Amino acid sequence: MIIKKTTQIGEKVIRSKAKKVLNIFSKSTQKTIKDLTDSMRDKDLIGMAAPQIGKSERIFVTEVRKTKYRNRNKTRKSDPLRVFINPKITFSSKKEVWGFEGCGSVLSAGLFGKVKRSISVEVKAFNEHGENFTLKATGLLARVIQHELDHINGIVFVDRADTKTFIGREEHLKMNRKK
Repeated sequence: MIIKKTTQIGEKVIRSKAKKVLNIFSKSTQKTIKDLTDSMRDKDLIGMAAPQIGKSERIFVTEVRKTKYRNRNKTRKSDPLRVFINPKITFSSKKEVWGFEGCGSVLSAGLFGKVKRSISVEVKAFNEHGENFTLKATGLLARVIQHELDHINGIVFVDRADTKTFIGREEHLKMNRKK
């Protein structure tokens, strides 16, 4: 298991559009997927994109599960580990909703803020086995997909957030304990 340091905002790779993956089966691509998965789990995140581990590749992973940053008291829908290679959103609902987001690339700052995102999306991508798939996602998974896709396009959640809603990590954790 290799845990990569999470690239922080301000580093060039975070603000650059990632390059298309040309060979899904290369050792390099497969290593990126493994490193992303291990790093996401180690940092207690539910999504992570290749630029966050310093790689300019259009890859991200998601795994919606219980973490220290997600509400502990509510039963929330989980979603298994998913790998998205060269993803593209093909549908976004017109209905949008505000929700708090944090990010591994601003984790050391402990910053959370409200971001308006489509409530549902459809995404097409390849998985780690080179299989093309289409996924319809709603709720938190749709939010995570949009957040991670932003990363591979050089966008960080603070670019989309309502800055008046920014709160620190401790306030976010307190807020989630009350729910």
